[in-house]
Amino acid sequence: MTDTTRSIVIASPEGESGKSTVALGVLDLLVRKGRRVGVFRPVSRAAAGHEAERDHVLELLLEHDGVDIAYDDAVGVTYKDVHDDPEDALARIVSRFHDLATRCDAVVVLGTDYTDVAGPTELSFNARIAANLGAPVLLVVSGRERTPEGVRTLADVSLSELAAHHAQAVGLVVNRAEPADAATIRDVLTQARPELPVWTIPEEPFLHAPTVGQLLEAVEGTLVLGDPELLGREALDLQVGAMSFEHLLERLSDGAVVITPGDRIDQLIGLLATHLTPSFPSLSGIILNGGFYPQGRPAELLEAMRPRLPIITTPLGTYPTARAAATTRGRVDKDSVRKIEVARALFEQHVDGGALAARLDLPRPQVVTPLMFAYQLIERARADRRHIVLPEGSDDRILRAASTVLARQIADLTILGDEEPVRARAAELGLDIAGARVLSPHDPEHVEKFAAEYARLRAHKGMTVERAREIVTDVSYFGTMMVHLGLADGMVSGAAHSTAHTIRPSFEIIKTKPGTSSVSSVFLMCLEDRVLVYGDCAVIPDPTSDELADIAVSSAATARQFGVEPRIAMLSYSTGESGSGADVDKVRTATGLVRERAPELDVEGPIQYDAAVDASVAASKLPGSDVAGRATVFVFPDLNTGNNTYKAVQRSAGAVAVGPVLQGLNKPVNDLSRGALVEDIVNTVAITAIQAQGEEAAA
Repeated sequence: MTDTTRSIVIASPEGESGKSTVALGVLDLLVRKGRRVGVFRPVSRAAAGHEAERDHVLELLLEHDGVDIAYDDAVGVTYKDVHDDPEDALARIVSRFHDLATRCDAVVVLGTDYTDVAGPTELSFNARIAANLGAPVLLVVSGRERTPEGVRTLADVSLSELAAHHAQAVGLVVNRAEPADAATIRDVLTQARPELPVWTIPEEPFLHAPTVGQLLEAVEGTLVLGDPELLGREALDLQVGAMSFEHLLERLSDGAVVITPGDRIDQLIGLLATHLTPSFPSLSGIILNGGFYPQGRPAELLEAMRPRLPIITTPLGTYPTARAAATTRGRVDKDSVRKIEVARALFEQHVDGGALAARLDLPRPQVVTPLMFAYQLIERARADRRHIVLPEGSDDRILRAASTVLARQIADLTILGDEEPVRARAAELGLDIAGARVLSPHDPEHVEKFAAEYARLRAHKGMTVERAREIVTDVSYFGTMMVHLGLADGMVSGAAHSTAHTIRPSFEIIKTKPGTSSVSSVFLMCLEDRVLVYGDCAVIPDPTSDELADIAVSSAATARQFGVEPRIAMLSYSTGESGSGADVDKVRTATGLVRERAPELDVEGPIQYDAAVDASVAASKLPGSDVAGRATVFVFPDLNTGNNTYKAVQRSAGAVAVGPVLQGLNKPVNDLSRGALVEDIVNTVAITAIQAQGEEAAA
């Protein structure tokens, strides 16, 4: 381990404390502050190399985008090793940790899980590990079913145990606290130990709910009908449907799994009807017990209904089925996408990351990695939340992204679509979009208002209100009108529509900023250690000199908005005065226009790419230039060059391309690739929200 490596041990005096939530949050924090982050599990159930017994929490943390560590390198010793010879086990833990830490700027060390009884000295052994690694401890205690005084007693005993073994506590997290007691718990603990930061994270039952797939395994079941994809939905409640359907219906809730005898076709049909009716609870699954399944005409009826809801059969009787299901515990693992987002959101909302970073004495990063940039986007969006409209409510990726945006409080959302099917599909996918407004693009009140305004804006083109009524029900026009009239601060679309379909309404309705005649785009190119701005790579095929100048000035403004100091390179196949020809002259003229329009900007052109980025090339081709060799904003002479270059850099250099980010419009509208991933959509929502913040600041 080097002197600059920062490490933290996350330990608890008990199992079921939710350490994985805290570990995930701390890992996020460290990734924002350093380039190479490691994860280490000192004591695991099985030794490295045992594939069948891999540690699911360790796998979860190693799957993080900011971690590049092999599983076997992240494991110390086994519980058996600790039982057999604690001193030898400790020596091996220290040795393996240092082997890992030499490759990292920071390491998250995850304490034992109490999954294998090591006796009452387990916390003591965690304390000894921390002391020998020279790493502070973030202590995690559970507030579940404890009074504030009970939490204080447990915390006092645990902190004394750490101190007795020379481990230093850097903070205390009370996880799974009863929401009503959270403030009191924090006050009681702060009064008892004012020198120690205390954070409380409320209980979130969703994190501990099993999935329908886990229940299927627990009851030794078989999926007979329904969508296998929906086996990943969480079971938020469990009901045994042995009573009449009338009384069962009163007990149903969203996310419930119902266990009912397989020969009760009346119950089964009633449950399916309930699930399909929007005003009634959306179920997570049905388990038919007893080894029965409808036959004959009832079976034909079920097949004809083609339910998406998972229907599972099990040979077990009612009691064994209910017992197996009730004792199945959910967990946050690498495949639990929504649980991961909820866990992150809980940590971000309830733990002061800045204060914890200060306690760990984390240095200010000198580079900006892609993950750091993505986190900065989310933090900035969250700090001054904006309202974004998502027109494509029928796309599952949009719904998944919306769930993440809402959970992490990145933006307020309006999703366009018919409310009942949109919310029903989100519920089927196990997504929480309750915080979003779902609005139909055919809503009469809005259609009339939008049609009148669109007809006014396009009157010079002969537009009538009657024709406008048809146009504004298109989701892109409807969303754009919301932005234009201030009902939303920005729009993100394009997952299911072409670029032209997404941005054409913006040209007609929102229009360009004063002093800008062109709408263009940039990609924010996140390299390993910095962020560059490439424009235009998506909108203007063959820009004129005037348009190139517009692109340069707009790109510089976008760069500043996202924390990149603009030094503009107007790219060409020639550098300085060495070349001639129409293409070079176009760039040379554009460079002059930039200097006239924005004399405060550092701009160089025409310049070749190598002279723009490589200091040694710049020294020979353009000595004394403030831009050559250190450019941050690259303006390409045409769309062909720009689009191919950004894709080449993306693929060959492993850069993360965020965008396209549209610029030049009066209000922010951004286009998605039709192959956009959920993460891309979330980032674009954050970017749009930040652009909206900038628009208000400039107003």
